[in-house]
Amino acid sequence: MSPTPEKQHPVTVEERLFSLVLALIATQIGLTKAEILSTVQGYRQRFQVGGDNASLERQFERDKDDIRELGIPLETIESPDDPGSNHHLRYRIPKGLYDLPADISFSPDEIMLLKLAATVWREGSLSAESRRALTKLNSLGIDSTDPVIGYAPSLRAREASFEPLSKAMDRGQVVAFQYLKPGESAPRRRVIAPLAVVLHEGRWHLYGADQDAGATRTFLLSRIVGPVVTVPGTIAGPPAADDQGQRALAELDTLWRAQVALITVEPGSDAAVRLSKRGTPGPAAGDVELHYTDLNILADELAGYGPEVLVLNPSALRDAVVSRLRHVRDAHTPAPQAEEDMDR
Repeated sequence: MSPTPEKQHPVTVEERLFSLVLALIATQIGLTKAEILSTVQGYRQRFQVGGDNASLERQFERDKDDIRELGIPLETIESPDDPGSNHHLRYRIPKGLYDLPADISFSPDEIMLLKLAATVWREGSLSAESRRALTKLNSLGIDSTDPVIGYAPSLRAREASFEPLSKAMDRGQVVAFQYLKPGESAPRRRVIAPLAVVLHEGRWHLYGADQDAGATRTFLLSRIVGPVVTVPGTIAGPPAADDQGQRALAELDTLWRAQVALITVEPGSDAAVRLSKRGTPGPAAGDVELHYTDLNILADELAGYGPEVLVLNPSALRDAVVSRLRHVRDAHTPAPQAEEDMDR
């Protein structure tokens, strides 16, 4: 029985360039064009052994130009046995030229921001396909002179649903999970074709096609309860377009801009210091206007400041904060003693 052909999945331009850069950094002696086209994610899916790869070679030439335009030094090495031959040229990104200049340094705040930005990369940018491609490079005898993790930021996504959702997108699968919305007493099963997982306002969101509603929806990963499972016998439909992530972020940004809370903070308090940095001054002294995406998440945060914050509007946010404060009060109020106990 002949082996089943590997199912093809779309590879974005960003992932292809990232995989190419990663492979060229990981080699000391460089890679030939044939090695790149046959092993690197984004090329190998279309590479034909002994076939016509002219269009793939033209794509590689365009990608080389894109990499150089990004300011990444791409070096070519001629074969000493065949000087002047393009066929045996090797390509690499020398680590020494890729390092930051010695006179550039970052303040602690700048380093913190760079580390926060890194959360987008660690789990989301390098797919299982890219990792597999690096393994294939090693199988050719091309050793990595530096660990790949040195070029991938070290912060990880905390939600357990991140990895299975990313795998489902890679494979074009439909998934199901239990989703608990605020105010509901029990989670509800959702069946979704994942289109993108994005980071917005410090929280991971799933953007996908809701199979029951027949429309796209956005879900907070932190509200997914239990495991994410694939749904057998379902088809996700045509491959997702490359711009689904941008579309999801644009919708979240639109929602964030449209929703504004007006609060008053206690001068000199922790709330005043933290919230004033995120918001803009309101109409009166001590007022702060805050944009937000999710009312319940903001209510949780504001309730944590206790008497340091007063919500002026919207009323739904004020009611949500008051409800949380009352819940805390009731949870810490001793139960009244029975009358017979009081008589003893």
